[in-house]
Amino acid sequence: MPANPAQSQFLDTPRGLALHYTDHPAKGSEQGVVVFIHGSGPGASGWSNFKHNIASFQAGGFRCLVYDQWGYGRTDKPTDIDHTLDFFVEGLTALLDALDLTRVTLVGNSLGGAVALGMALAQPERVSKLILMAPGGIESRECYFAMEGIQTMVKHPMGSPDFTKEVLAKLLNLLVFNPSTIDQELVDERWETLQGQNAHVLATMAIPDLSPELARIQQPTLVFWGTEDKFCPAQGVWKILNSGGPVQAEVLNRCGHWVMSEYPERFNRSCLEFLGS
Repeated sequence: MPANPAQSQFLDTPRGLALHYTDHPAKGSEQGVVVFIHGSGPGASGWSNFKHNIASFQAGGFRCLVYDQWGYGRTDKPTDIDHTLDFFVEGLTALLDALDLTRVTLVGNSLGGAVALGMALAQPERVSKLILMAPGGIESRECYFAMEGIQTMVKHPMGSPDFTKEVLAKLLNLLVFNPSTIDQELVDERWETLQGQNAHVLATMAIPDLSPELARIQQPTLVFWGTEDKFCPAQGVWKILNSGGPVQAEVLNRCGHWVMSEYPERFNRSCLEFLGS
């Protein structure tokens, strides 16, 4: 895939921290604004997570905002602040405020899914729809740390001498069902991004179990989950489906944690149908 075609932009937030984003205009008449929220992990960034999806959303008439969350990509990486859910939601709020956006659709994967849920709970009037891919924040910490992918991350902590490029490739392969999805270009891209990252973001990350709050979310929601997810247990899809809100779900066999990258055509088509409904 080509590098991000949009020009990097940086905004100053109320905390004095800089947040990096790119703005991808809709093709034709604009149908709405979609904000993409990436997951966590070594070398993660907004474009790395969603580079297979942006062009299709643009072609569908949606302005797309792709940003790097605190501690990731080209956004500032504070080492004196715990990376709580409220802190991540604060970053998203700063982006929406700076661009004067009052109502958007949120697309979130993993940590990004938890942030999307957190935003919908904290400021429901600003969220029109939710698209979630294996969202975090709906299980206990113990449940997540029992997963193979999380255990591997803990065994090889970012910043330690044994965290090599080969370890990164192993982690990326755990994110997907079919290893061919992970090419050398992606490994190189994430490794390069990782060089500017520090371990503080993962060491202090604190995302609560939001499952008791899911009934409060009334926005139309589309959920994707892979049956072979090694980071967020696929049973979580039932928690969201049973929450009582207007939810639809797609559970994909032979798919891991990255539905949007493993089955991009299917993901893009389903999302655009959902947004147009």
